[in-house]
Amino acid sequence: MRSVPAVNKYTGWTRAELVELADRSLLALRPWATPGHARFDLPGPAGQSGPVVDGLEAFARSFLAVGFRLSAADSDPHDHASWYAHGLIAGTDRTGAAEWAGRAELGGRAELGARAERWPSLVDTPQARVEAAAIAIGLHESRRWIWDALPSSAQERIVEWLAGSVGAWYPESNWQWFHNVTHAFLRSVGGPHDQAKVDEYLEYLDSCYLDEGWYTDGRGGNVDWYAGFVMQLFSLWYCRMSGDHERQLRYAARLKAYVASAADLFGADGAPLYQGRSLVYRHAVVGALWTAAVFDANPLPPGRLRRTCLGVIKYFVDRGAYDEHGLLSQGWHDRFEPMRQSYSGPGSPYWASLGLAGLVLPESHPVWTEPEEPAPIDVGDHVHAIRPIGWIVSGTASDGIVRVTNHRAETPDGENQLYSRFAYSTVTAPVPLPSGAADQAVDNQVAVIDTHGRWSQRPHIKLQVINTHRAESQHVATFAQPSEPGPTLTCVSLVRGAVEVRAVRVEPGGSCVALVVSGYAVPRRPAPGARVALVSAVTALTGGGRTGHSVHLLASPFGAELEVPWCRFDSPAADQWYVVAVCLGGSTPTWPTFDADQAKVCWPDGSVDEL
Repeated sequence: MRSVPAVNKYTGWTRAELVELADRSLLALRPWATPGHARFDLPGPAGQSGPVVDGLEAFARSFLAVGFRLSAADSDPHDHASWYAHGLIAGTDRTGAAEWAGRAELGGRAELGARAERWPSLVDTPQARVEAAAIAIGLHESRRWIWDALPSSAQERIVEWLAGSVGAWYPESNWQWFHNVTHAFLRSVGGPHDQAKVDEYLEYLDSCYLDEGWYTDGRGGNVDWYAGFVMQLFSLWYCRMSGDHERQLRYAARLKAYVASAADLFGADGAPLYQGRSLVYRHAVVGALWTAAVFDANPLPPGRLRRTCLGVIKYFVDRGAYDEHGLLSQGWHDRFEPMRQSYSGPGSPYWASLGLAGLVLPESHPVWTEPEEPAPIDVGDHVHAIRPIGWIVSGTASDGIVRVTNHRAETPDGENQLYSRFAYSTVTAPVPLPSGAADQAVDNQVAVIDTHGRWSQRPHIKLQVINTHRAESQHVATFAQPSEPGPTLTCVSLVRGAVEVRAVRVEPGGSCVALVVSGYAVPRRPAPGARVALVSAVTALTGGGRTGHSVHLLASPFGAELEVPWCRFDSPAADQWYVVAVCLGGSTPTWPTFDADQAKVCWPDGSVDEL
C-alpha cells in the first residue's frame, strides 16, 4: 500500500506542496527565456559579470531545481525535461539549432537562432564555472529524463562546454567544490577530467574543516551559511556522483554534526539567522538539512527535519519572496535591492534551488511520512554553544526568536557588518557602517572612541574560551582612515534566555575617551512580514553608564528608521570591568544584577554566574 505523506501541522505543507512550489517557480521563468531557452533575461540590475552571464546563472540554478524535481518523479506533467533539454542544446551549440528541430527525443521543435545563445566558456568566464556545477548536478539527478534522451552529438557538446573546467583556475574557497562536482559528472559520462586536480582540491577543502560539522570558506576565513550551501551539500553530492563511498562516510559524519547545531538557527516562524553574505539565496539554507536525510546523516527525527525545512521555505513564500511575476527577487522577504552584492544578478537568488534538495527523497521516505515533531524552540528555551565558530545560540519559546552571540570573526579588510557584530538574530539585520566607519552607535558594537572622535572597529575577533552559555574573546580596537591599533578589549558574554550580559575590560594601550556597548537594531517602521512588537534594550549593570538610542535613517529588510539602544561609559579605566545587559525579545525583561566585589552576575531566577 502506498504511504500517504503526513500533514505538517506547523506549515500545512506536504511533499506535494513543495513539488507544486518548484513547478510554479520554474513555469514563472519561461516567459523571460531567450528563444532557444538557454538563458532567462530577468528584470533587475545586472551583476558584475554582465547580463549574458546573469541569464546563464538563472538557467543553471533553476535547472538545479529541475534535477531535484525529476530525480524521484514518476511523471513530468509540465515537460520540464524537454524544455530544459532545448536550453542545454542552445547553450552549448556552436553550429546553429536547425538540425535539432523536430527531434522526437526532445519532445518538440527547437527554436532557431540558438547559436547566439551559446554560453560563455568556462575558460574565459569565472562565473560560468559556478553555474557549470549546478548544471552538472541537475544533469546527474535528471539523467533518465534528460541526459539519456539527448542525441549523442548534443551530449558531446555539453561535455565539451563542461570540460572547460579542466585547467581553469578556481580560488581557494567553496568554488573548488564546483570544480570537483563538475569533474565528477564528466568522469561519469566518460568525458575529460583531471583527477589529480580533484584530489588536490579535496585536500584543500578538508583543510577548511574546523570541527563539529563546521567549515570556514577558505583557511582562516569566516563562517556563515556557506558552510551548508556548498561545503556540506556539494561535498556529499560529489560523493554521490563519483561513487567515493569512503569519503561519503567521512562527510556524512561531518554533516550529521553540522545539522545537529545548524537546525537550531531558525526561529519558530521559520526565519533563518540573518548573518553572513548571499542571504538573497533565502531557503538555500535548508539544502544541507535535506542532504542529511538523503545521505542517512540526519541526527533529528524525520518529522522534526521536515518541520524545520518546510517552515523555512514557507516563511519566505508567505512574505513575498516571489514577486508579482512569480520570480525570486533580490531581497529577504520581498524585494530589497540594498542586499544585492557586487556579484549578484537577477538570476542569483535561484541558488534557493538548493533548498529543494529534499525532492530527491521519494514519497515513501520517512521524512515525508512520519508524524511531524516540534523543534526545541516550539516547546521551550534553549541555550548552547557552537564551539568551533565561537557562537552562543539562544532561542526563546515565548517570542520564537533565535539569537547568536558572536566571539569569532576574521575580516582583514575592516569591520564587516555581516560578520563582525557582537550578535545576530532571526528578526533583525545589522546597520551598515557609513563609509566604513561609525559616527554614532550601530547595532551590537563594543567600541571605544578616541580623542579624535573616531569609533573603533572589530575586524579580528579571537575566541578565548566558550562553554554552554559563556564565551570570552579579545580584539584590538582598530581605527579606520588611517588604520591604526587602539587598546585591546576583552569581552565576556553570559547568556540566559533573551538576555545577554556583556562585560568589557579595556587593556592599557592607546587613548580613548569613551566605551560604547550597543544592542540590536529594531525598525521604528517595520516592513510587511516583519515582527512588529520587538523590544531591544540595554541597561548598565556597573556604575557610570549612560544609556540612550541612535536612530539611523536607513532601511533593512525588516523595516526603516533603525533604532539602536546603547550604553556609554566615559573615560573608561584600564583593567576594570564595565558590564551591561542586552535584551532582544517580545517584552522588557527583569534585568539581572552585578556584584562588582565578587564579579558575579545574579539572575532573576536566583542562579549566579562568575564573570
